[in-house]
Amino acid sequence: MCNEFASRQPLDKIAQAFSELSLPLHWAGGAPNLEPRDSIRPTDPAPIVVGSAEGAELKQLRWGFVQPGRPPVINFRSEGRRFPQGRCLIPADGFYEFTGEKAPKSKWLFTRADGLELFCIAGLVRDDRFTMLTCEPGPDIAPYHNRQIVILPRARWAAWLGPADAQPPLGPLPAGSLKVEQIR
Repeated sequence: MCNEFASRQPLDKIAQAFSELSLPLHWAGGAPNLEPRDSIRPTDPAPIVVGSAEGAELKQLRWGFVQPGRPPVINFRSEGRRFPQGRCLIPADGFYEFTGEKAPKSKWLFTRADGLELFCIAGLVRDDRFTMLTCEPGPDIAPYHNRQIVILPRARWAAWLGPADAQPPLGPLPAGSLKVEQIR
């Protein structure tokens, strides 16, 4: 399961990507200071985007639904489920998977293979927290992990943030969509 991702894109690039989809991005209380981050881990705050009457709203929330006495829910299975409310997008430009039985495990960075840096992960918001949706692994992830996060193609971002009845299909990207690099 994904337990670390990177979000290094500046606010203007994120806003431009949403604007190109006729989803103007706004935020309450002035523009946030989005520092480039190579490593965002569970319970860290991170930028997320939710649908709004004006288009899309960027917020900073903590990663992981709280479960008293248990670890936070950072990943949530998407198969066979509809998500009529609380949908969000998590802007990212990379995510990590780990392989191996013993520490230090091998660390793999996954990024877009098409040269575009920004992608969005399908997620859910509850209160002031978010979680990432997962699915069966696609061909690019299967050699490294038995699950993967749901990365939505740009053409599906608006539908994901839109009305509940417009939920786009969720699943892995086609083969060759992601490139992988061993970090350690």
